[in-house]
Amino acid sequence: MRGRILWIEGKRVDNPSFIPILRKKDFQVETVPTGAAALLHISDFNPDLVVVNAASLRTNGKRICHDLHQKYNEIPILLILNSEQSAGDDVCVNTVLVLPFTQRKLVNRIMTLLPGDGDNILHVGSLRLDLERKRVRCQDREARLTPRLTQLLQILMQHAGEVVERENLFRDAWKTEYIGDTRTLDVHISWLRQAIEADPRKPKFLKTIRGVGYRLDA
Repeated sequence: MRGRILWIEGKRVDNPSFIPILRKKDFQVETVPTGAAALLHISDFNPDLVVVNAASLRTNGKRICHDLHQKYNEIPILLILNSEQSAGDDVCVNTVLVLPFTQRKLVNRIMTLLPGDGDNILHVGSLRLDLERKRVRCQDREARLTPRLTQLLQILMQHAGEVVERENLFRDAWKTEYIGDTRTLDVHISWLRQAIEADPRKPKFLKTIRGVGYRLDA
């Protein structure tokens, strides 16, 4: 999968839809008909990119883009307009495309907005952790993490295949020398399993080594 795209498109589509083409190119595309529907769906879908096809809506998309940016400012937005529309200079988007344009141009613009594989990306087996955007992908699962969970998973990934003792893991993730009560670590491990495991009660990746600590088998 090349990326997850939430596509906002109404019923006034005068040109052929780009969605089937993107799906054939291995993008995962979910469609919603309105900006309000996008705001309801975005936390469940966790997209890498939102596309607002304002050419298919009864609006220039400016308000939709503003609401998306205000609530999810870390997610890039691509706005599609027709030749008669204008969103103005202060629209909250990363890229604007004006119809007509080729599918190659669309894919190229999308690729520049998707998270890359630079220094802020950790890969271990099936796990892919975006340190900057605090997102983890594991097989067909993807989740947004808190800063603490991101730090915790980063440590485990850097020691993949090794048993990390509870006290050391707590000390490094919480950056403290006080390790008298590490129960909060267990809670965070549980949350991390919910993010990466298909069945958190029978973890495949994040194993408990009783009496010692945890081991990441990715």
